[in-house]
Amino acid sequence: MGRKSLKEPRQKEIIRAFYKVAKKEGLENASIAKTAELIGINPSLIVHYFKSKDHLVYGLIEYILDKYLLIYKVAPEDAPNPKTNLLSVIDNIFSSKWNTLFDDSVSYSCYSLAFRDKIIKGKYKVLLDALRERLQQLIVDCNAMGILSVKDPAHTADLIFVLVDGAYYYLSLVTDKEEYQDKLMQYKRQAIALLNFSSPVS
Repeated sequence: MGRKSLKEPRQKEIIRAFYKVAKKEGLENASIAKTAELIGINPSLIVHYFKSKDHLVYGLIEYILDKYLLIYKVAPEDAPNPKTNLLSVIDNIFSSKWNTLFDDSVSYSCYSLAFRDKIIKGKYKVLLDALRERLQQLIVDCNAMGILSVKDPAHTADLIFVLVDGAYYYLSLVTDKEEYQDKLMQYKRQAIALLNFSSPVS
């Protein structure tokens, strides 16, 4: 299932407002009326862009992907260097930056709908595949320069995100900050070990 980006500025404004309502009141309590009230527009305008709350949720998942893809943005001076680029992305993934890109409660609420809605299931598959494909390409670039020796970049990227998904699902239950950071660093070291760098990573 292909991805349909939120191109219209008004669409993005509506989705951001819907996200704010969902974050504050829970996805199940978010509505077209509350979203319209938040940004001071007529609910009919929202219906013009999004036929129903279900379509707002579809747009919200696109918004989640746009947010998570920010993790791949690195400093311009690092971009030409595949190793620095890859390590920067790994740092971003295993940091508070990743976990603050999008509210966990909203993200997990959206994800839970995938078990009942085939469209949402397809959109989440596109979202998660996109994250893996971006990481896979970084691994391929490093392989090409002899920085890595990864036999199956797609499989390795998938394993890293399996680690990421499990890590943040578990860490959402951890309240002790020191324990949280210690475990996050353990998971990060495991991800770097999977990359099989040709020289040690400091």
